[in-house]
Amino acid sequence: MSASNRSFQIAHAEVVTPKGIIHDGAVVVEEGLIAYVGSTSGLPSDSPASASTIDAGGSYILPGFIDVHVHGGMLEDFSIPSKEAFDAITKLHCSQGTTSMLATTMTMPYDVIDEILREVNEYMSNDMPYAQLAGVHLEGPFISPKWPGAQNPTHIVPPNRSWVEAWNNRYPGLIKQVTFAPERDGALELIRYLRKEGIVAAAGHTDASYEEMMAAVQVGLHHAVHTFNAMTPLHHRKPGTAGAVLSTPAISAEIIADGIHVHHAAIKLLAQVKDDNNLILITDAMSAAGLGDGEYMLGDLPVIVKDSVCTLKDSDNTLAGSTLTMIRGFRHLVQEIGLSVERASEAASLNPAKLIRMDHLTGSVETGKQADLLLVDQNLNLQSTWVKGRKYES
Repeated sequence: MSASNRSFQIAHAEVVTPKGIIHDGAVVVEEGLIAYVGSTSGLPSDSPASASTIDAGGSYILPGFIDVHVHGGMLEDFSIPSKEAFDAITKLHCSQGTTSMLATTMTMPYDVIDEILREVNEYMSNDMPYAQLAGVHLEGPFISPKWPGAQNPTHIVPPNRSWVEAWNNRYPGLIKQVTFAPERDGALELIRYLRKEGIVAAAGHTDASYEEMMAAVQVGLHHAVHTFNAMTPLHHRKPGTAGAVLSTPAISAEIIADGIHVHHAAIKLLAQVKDDNNLILITDAMSAAGLGDGEYMLGDLPVIVKDSVCTLKDSDNTLAGSTLTMIRGFRHLVQEIGLSVERASEAASLNPAKLIRMDHLTGSVETGKQADLLLVDQNLNLQSTWVKGRKYES
């Protein structure tokens, strides 16, 4: 990532903003912050950024993508933490348009999760050269043994508020999201604590009935992890977890838009019932992301990747994360699902920023925010990425 010239301007672009697209628009960046968003004809002539002008040639300027559910890439996994691993993961995903992300854990023993939190906290205390780690997403260990997916069932435990409280006290503000099965004993107490602390309370890997989901929503559950995957499905007499997610505006919904995890029709249905604020694109990417077919690890479980489909080794085709990147997921939402560029951008940037309470810093192209920006051509191919005004260089 280039650390120089964090002041520049981009002209003659289609600038995607929360209020719509500015045609023949421009963005001025000064010292890593967005100083102007408007028409190219209205560019300030006295800006120091004018010395470095990029002609977008009609490409889109988008806010950088924010991935709240990502496990790894380039052979590395957040569950095997080190600075070198974090650099490799964040570099890969930065090259694919991600500017912020949550280091997502697996269902692991207490001591292992504690080590991951310590390493992420240390990494975040220093300059992060690529995509920025914004915190941690604990996916497990408080999930349902009936829906482990690619999580190791050996490490599953009931929801435990005292564990989360101890971690949150040790590393204040680090944990941004906790995924758990809301039907299990102790879940409602955990939800109340998470909501009090401003941590996302998320349903995932769950056997919850519709009624159990509604009881959890009443005390603060408000998010669903990789919707349709590893949860009780929709049935017309038993709506299940999926039915609760589809019918409840208070629940925001993650989606893995890779054409593998969820059928196009189901993604279209989810997009139709969710408003502009609560559809969230994720990758759920694992260590094979950025690489080809072969054998990899997800946490402490072996995974086979064939034709970009990740499944647990020696299983009955149990899906195990993905090799998806955010730019590919974004492109899928637009070109295959039929979302507008603006709506897909919200799902990939502004909505996750709001979810983890970062929208005052990033997630949209607005003055005063960090210059987390993407230049994407009309065919939705990524051309350039800036993180806090620093251009990613491979």
